[in-house]
Amino acid sequence: MPKKSSASGPESEGVVVTAQQSRFHTDAVDAPASKEILVKTLTVSVGQLELLSNAELFLKEGGHYVLVGRNGTGKSTLLRAIADKRVPGIPWSLNVLLLGQTRELTLDEEVDGLSVQDETVLEHVMRSNKARDRYLREASILSAALDQQNDPAAPVRAYRQLSHERLEQKLRESQLIATRRSGARGAKARKVLIAVEEEFAASQERLTRNLSEIEPMELSSDTQAAAEMLGDIHSALEMMNASEAEADARVVLRGLGFTDEQIDAPMSKLSGGWRTRCDLACALCQQADVLFLDEPSNFLDLPAIIWLQNYICALEKTTVVVVTHDRDFADAVADELLLLRHQKLEHFRGNLSLYESERLKKVKWMTTMKEAQEKQTKHMEQTIKNSIDAAKRTGDDKKLKQAASRRKKLEERTGLEVNAKGGRFKLNRDRAGWHLSNRAEIEIPDFDPIVRIKIPCTPPDLRFPGALVSLEGVCFSYPGRKSPEILKDVNLTIHPGERVGICGLNGSGKTTLISLIIGSGEEGGYTPKKGTITRHSRARFARFSQPSVEELEAFGVANKTATALGHLLDISEGQLDEKEARQILGSLGLQGRVVSDVPISALSGGQKVRLALAKVVWSPPHLLVLDEVTTHLDSDTILGLILALREYEGALLVVTHDRFFMRCIVEGESPAKRIRGVEEEEEDCDEEEDEEGPARKGVVYRLFKSQLKRLEGGMDEYTRRCEARAKRAARV
Repeated sequence: MPKKSSASGPESEGVVVTAQQSRFHTDAVDAPASKEILVKTLTVSVGQLELLSNAELFLKEGGHYVLVGRNGTGKSTLLRAIADKRVPGIPWSLNVLLLGQTRELTLDEEVDGLSVQDETVLEHVMRSNKARDRYLREASILSAALDQQNDPAAPVRAYRQLSHERLEQKLRESQLIATRRSGARGAKARKVLIAVEEEFAASQERLTRNLSEIEPMELSSDTQAAAEMLGDIHSALEMMNASEAEADARVVLRGLGFTDEQIDAPMSKLSGGWRTRCDLACALCQQADVLFLDEPSNFLDLPAIIWLQNYICALEKTTVVVVTHDRDFADAVADELLLLRHQKLEHFRGNLSLYESERLKKVKWMTTMKEAQEKQTKHMEQTIKNSIDAAKRTGDDKKLKQAASRRKKLEERTGLEVNAKGGRFKLNRDRAGWHLSNRAEIEIPDFDPIVRIKIPCTPPDLRFPGALVSLEGVCFSYPGRKSPEILKDVNLTIHPGERVGICGLNGSGKTTLISLIIGSGEEGGYTPKKGTITRHSRARFARFSQPSVEELEAFGVANKTATALGHLLDISEGQLDEKEARQILGSLGLQGRVVSDVPISALSGGQKVRLALAKVVWSPPHLLVLDEVTTHLDSDTILGLILALREYEGALLVVTHDRFFMRCIVEGESPAKRIRGVEEEEEDCDEEEDEEGPARKGVVYRLFKSQLKRLEGGMDEYTRRCEARAKRAARV
């Protein structure tokens, strides 16, 4: 009889996980190694909020999955619960690694007497491999003990200490298993736990014994055991290719954009974004059976993103689950799709774009089938009624039999006309068991409600024409530095209503260029070393960037009671009343008690992005600068933001590594056509164009080696350049 087993985490987290277990599950101490994950009736809840309800999770060995769901549906919570071994039914022998788990030490802590602040990026990445690090430590202790000729008891002390540490880890795992078992399997697990506890107590007693009193035979036996343990450790290190760890780590770090100078520099010199890249390198450099990557493309530039997608695709024996907002990246790495919606997990073989395309086709097909069947049913019901009326008038029993026959045919033929494989429906083959109808009901697949985002679209009148901003021969370098020029001979003109995109590597000077365009109010008032910058006297500029979100986080921490509504009213300085402020926040997805009762510090990352965006668009600027606005937003919200920005009448300056976002906003590509990946009929295209608003085609520039150059091939040309750069990084 199947039983329910639960595993709840710390009370501070409030996460409760339950799942079905039976004697066939493989998380026992003596279970055979299995690299598949199959969990049935999986339920995950946080407090009173249920994120998953009786869902089924199946991950086959070596599969590459993309986990898709809107912000707040529980994607990160699910991955964290699995990685922390809190989901019953998952084999304990499975090595599961979650991106970010390796960041356990702060820069003030020490490891083996060495400050984490002093260790290099390479040393940090290599040390993050806990298994390799433990084996190296054990090998060092045993080797040193075996080399001591003057102390014959040294190998015994080392062997017993290391054996005791291993038993301690085994004891913790046995305790967790025993608490999650019931019935016969629980009794067996408790017997195992008792045996381990006795073994641990005996080991502890051996540690406290005076080694000078032990028998020579026992001394010789433990010395031999120490030598055998050292041999096993060397074999394990050889199997995990530990000697090549440094070379592999350098390849990964270079692929993620680190230079040789950064690789050998101290960790303390890395900014937050580069430290996140370092976390990603730590995850990729470890041997894991299952690898969970939650938003791995954040803070990566396009060459690093392309290198990462190629690296993931090349992983054959590792099961990979990715959560990402980058649609092109998700489509490249996904073999299968996991959709978290309505508290269930849906499986689809293919990527996100194919899923949406196929689902749309199925909706159209099922709708057409249902409408045709309803029309036919209505006609047959009318003929049945006519036959019955005729029988009543004339007393003709044949008419009644004819009506009964038609009624039977109507009941038999109403429903789905084809089976799941697209073939002709057969009752004895496609609908086994007992049912109330002969055929399955035609069910039209539903989509999640479209994320509706509306922003004020019309800036105030400029009164007289002219370019919003014009840069002519601009050169810039930081004062007091001997570094080369950040910008050299930059020429750029932005007119009202234009769409301009800027792409380039991280650190190439995009932020500096934006600061020069915006003016003296940003970044300490940058002024060009050479050249001229002309701005329209009546034009107003506004900028969204990731530092805007970080400032919100700091503001929320400093002002514990501050809410989104109160903050927006404060910065408007009386120009907005409460109703207008609520309308702006509501149009960006912040509604109800979230804006008035929830403190800013308690908002999610996506909600903070929405609030930061509301701060810059509540009074529409003539030039809206969007610097990596898609970070922390789910794919549906990004699509809603794209549709809203296509209607914006002011000029847009977009800086992003998201290829899909750049193509739709700057190059005027239809998001619906891009997603579906199919040729639409001219009528459908015209209808979509009317719904989404007029497409304005802009220009994409590349900032490279201090110079700004127009990309004639747009984002596709830049993608090809980045693919070539990623291939070169992979060959190094």
